[in-house]
Order: sequence, then C-alpha cells, then structure tokens
Amino acid sequence: MARSLAWLGLIAALVLATPAFAQVGYDRWGGDYRSFSMRSGDPAQCAAACERDSRCRAWAFSYPATESPNAQCWLKSRVTARIAAPCCVSGVRGAGVIEPQSGPIEFAIDRTGGDYRHFELPADHTGKACQLACEAEEGCRAWTYVRPGYTANTSAVCYLKNRITRPVRKPCCISGVVR
Repeated sequence: MARSLAWLGLIAALVLATPAFAQVGYDRWGGDYRSFSMRSGDPAQCAAACERDSRCRAWAFSYPATESPNAQCWLKSRVTARIAAPCCVSGVRGAGVIEPQSGPIEFAIDRTGGDYRHFELPADHTGKACQLACEAEEGCRAWTYVRPGYTANTSAVCYLKNRITRPVRKPCCISGVVR
C-alpha cells in the first residue's frame, strides 16, 4: 500500500512538473477525421468537442484569420507529434486547454476599459510587441493584445491602458500589467 502511494506521488509530481506551455503555439498534423469552423474562436470548445466524441484521441485548433476567416477545429483519430505553430492550439483527449501561466503575460485574458490609445500590430502569438509598447510609455499601466480575426478588422490590435482593470477570460486576447 505504501509503495503504491509513493508511485502515485511520483507520477503526480512528474505531471505537475510538465511545462504549462505544452499546447498553446502548437499544431498536430495528420490523423484528421473531422473538421469544422467555430464561430466562438475558443480553443476550449474544440477540446470539448474531442471529449464528447469517442473516436477522438487528439485535436487541433487554429485562431480566426490564420488558416481561414473563422476559427477551425480538427478532431484526430490518433495522437500525432506536436509541431510549433503560432496560429494554433492543440492537445490530446483529456488534457483540456493549457495556457502558459508563468510571467507577466496573461494568456486568454482581456482587460476591458482604461484604454487611452490603440493601434494595429502584425500578428504575434505572444503579445510581446504590445507589452513592450506599454512598457515604453510612462502613462501605460496595462495592455491587451487582441488576436487577428476577433475584431471588425482582421488585424491584430494593441490596447494601451491608463488603469488596471479586472481580468476576464476571453480566448481573443493576451494581456498584462506593467506598473
């Protein structure tokens, strides 16, 4: 019994030590048996579709305005190797969506309000350019990067904020607080 508990503890420690960036920024090629457009643009809904389908072993999701105008979800009959791709989020059945949690960047978070200026940016799956723009301006306290395809125009947009607002989970955005 004690040996079983020790093994369970070791397995739990290994699972918790796995990097949190295991899914965002990766695609899985091959094994597709079904694909569909998603109006919500939320990778968690693609993961949920995989969970509900007994044939599904893995999934891949592309943000709007990357592969097509709408977000896309691919369900896969086998687990294929992950490949770095900033357009995408992918995972295996049972894992859900794991957003990076380390550092000052908040993935899948919008900080609505407090905007004093906004501008278009090239697509950037990290939001780093928006963060740097905020850090460079004395009056900027927080920022939100909206991925391409989530606003009326299809470009990415950076919003600089003169106050810190409440974080809200939204797959469209990457945010942060700098001061």
